[in-house]
Amino acid sequence: MRPRILDDPPSTSSADTAPAAIELRGLTRHFGERTALQDVTIAVPTGATLAVLGRNGAGKSTLLRILATLLRPHAGEVTVLGEPLPRRGFAVRGRLGLLGHDPLLYRDLSGRENLRYHARLHGVSPDRVEELIVAVGMERRADEAVRLLSRGMTQRLAVCRAVLHQPELLLLDEPRAHLDPAAAVLAEPLIGAGAGVTRVLTSHDPRSALAEADLVLGLIDGRVAFAGSPQGFGDAELRELYG
Repeated sequence: MRPRILDDPPSTSSADTAPAAIELRGLTRHFGERTALQDVTIAVPTGATLAVLGRNGAGKSTLLRILATLLRPHAGEVTVLGEPLPRRGFAVRGRLGLLGHDPLLYRDLSGRENLRYHARLHGVSPDRVEELIVAVGMERRADEAVRLLSRGMTQRLAVCRAVLHQPELLLLDEPRAHLDPAAAVLAEPLIGAGAGVTRVLTSHDPRSALAEADLVLGLIDGRVAFAGSPQGFGDAELRELYG
């Protein structure tokens, strides 16, 4: 499959003055005999949002896990925040925030205890914990064990955990899943386009992802089908990706 390069994205001041936050060259990852990602190449400017689109199994979550230093590539070059992965993964982990399908919270601890634990790991003031609890509307439930909370409330806490240390890069795997409309509004300043950081996001709603993206990467069976500006991505491309 030869990738189709869509219209170039509009330049931004951050793109003009700062190095790319993410650079992938020929990224390849296998799981046994199955190829999850094959020869993925793209650069994401600092401060930009990349939407990664494709059906289940296309390689979206695998890509985010590699960027998060949770998986090693089998071939190609990966540079995140100026550091080559996986060799310099230790220099990147504290500068990124991951929000995925697993909330990464201890179920027997309360929400507040979980966030205070992560705050200590990152050297963050407890005041930041309280600020975020208020921001996502969890003041009344923050002292309950996570296992007693609904999936939506747990996701609110996961949002807090992901942004607690004010990361430079947010890796968002269907970040609004399980959030009702009111909760999604509360989370928007923390993980949305206005967060002011580089973002890589996937979404079960590709049109909403395109609306907030500066770049789009369309994957089919781990290979790049489309790359470039969302302005060049229309109904025909969506049909090809999702069938």
